[in-house]
Amino acid sequence: MKKLIVLFLLATYAIAGFSQDADKILGVWWNDEKTTKIEVEKKDGKYIGTIVYMIPEKYENGQPPKDKENPEPELRDRSIVGLQILKGFEYNAKKEEWKEGTIYDPKSGNTYDCYGWMENDDLLKLKGFVGGMRWLGRSSEWYRTTL
Repeated sequence: MKKLIVLFLLATYAIAGFSQDADKILGVWWNDEKTTKIEVEKKDGKYIGTIVYMIPEKYENGQPPKDKENPEPELRDRSIVGLQILKGFEYNAKKEEWKEGTIYDPKSGNTYDCYGWMENDDLLKLKGFVGGMRWLGRSSEWYRTTL
């Protein structure tokens, strides 16, 4: 019985450790151009990312740019700030990466399959790709920051 209790406690700590690794992605990140800040949160067990800040130099007539390249015409008038660009990421502890997600590129209006990994605590690397081919895509580096 004592062995069973010890095994249960060890399993509980192991699961907590995986959760901590998975949550390393949480926080606010500069995009690779350092023009936009994206806040990554956990919602319904999956990781999402929302644009929360854009440098004023990118504003048009005193307003944040619009999502004018969106393939859906009714969405082209919405602001880029407040736009959710990362969706559906799940953590894979074996590969130490977030996968099964998508990333939306407001510059092109395209959505790509995406995965990401931490290079260190302050550097998140993301790779968007098409057709299920991870090697066919574009990488981006995001840097941890604050609001």
